[in-house]
Amino acid sequence: MNPITGKAHVYGDNIDTDRIIPGKYTKTLDVSQLAEHVLEDLDPEFRHRVQAGDILVAGENFGAGSSREQAPLAIKSAGISVVVARSFARIFYRNAINIGLPVVEVSDHAIENEHLVEVDLENGTVTDKDTGQTYRATQMPEVMVNILNEGGLVHYLRKYGQL
Repeated sequence: MNPITGKAHVYGDNIDTDRIIPGKYTKTLDVSQLAEHVLEDLDPEFRHRVQAGDILVAGENFGAGSSREQAPLAIKSAGISVVVARSFARIFYRNAINIGLPVVEVSDHAIENEHLVEVDLENGTVTDKDTGQTYRATQMPEVMVNILNEGGLVHYLRKYGQL
């Protein structure tokens, strides 16, 4: 997988799944509807600023709360190419991998809003191109990188004859 480069949208700690996509919007199967409402309670202007390929950057415990798959789906559908956080709620992390949304843990970063960021999943690095600072990410297991390369768990299982 090639490095992913995009503009950073930076948020803080403990952003739960209800802040990512309010529960009242989770009854649809239309991912474009999820994208229309992603992060609206946290940042009502996010959906107007985000562009395909942008990167969501957060602090500790990103994605806490319910186990709903709609949270990473809403982020991915809005055009976010990867989420970088200091830490993730485990169920969010796994759901993101399953739907093909790369998630990268960097325990200590100083990435600022609108900086250009490059994420190299295979080498486990995140670079703030505006400052030149490179951060070491928690190394993702090879199988998870392979799942992401295939576009998610279902595609991966189909390719390898498991479905």
